[in-house]
Amino acid sequence: QVQLVESGGGLVQPGGSLRLSCVASGIHFSIYAMSWYRQAPGKERELVASIPSTGGRSNYADSVKGRFTISRDNAKNTVYLQMNSMKPEDTAVYYCNAGLGWSDYWGQGTQVTVSS
Repeated sequence: QVQLVESGGGLVQPGGSLRLSCVASGIHFSIYAMSWYRQAPGKERELVASIPSTGGRSNYADSVKGRFTISRDNAKNTVYLQMNSMKPEDTAVYYCNAGLGWSDYWGQGTQVTVSS
């Protein structure tokens, strides 16, 4: 079965850093575009960052540009989200997504809390 498993979430202070990982199984990972989404309580889920299957140009939400970096390692079936200079408004559940045409798979999410 298809599985996307996120890890690396937790509590971090404002200005701190955190790195999320998502390991995929059950799909041909290298041909899927990978994305990170997040959802805060009472808010809609929003796209944070995406990276094409080739590992080329990535896209970022304006709110995280210059602070977050998405990357992937196709040999490890893993996508990462490096989060620096974190702010309280980054607090959310972060979800990993794999997309290819009509296929769309989601992880269970990992909680990220930015607080002093």
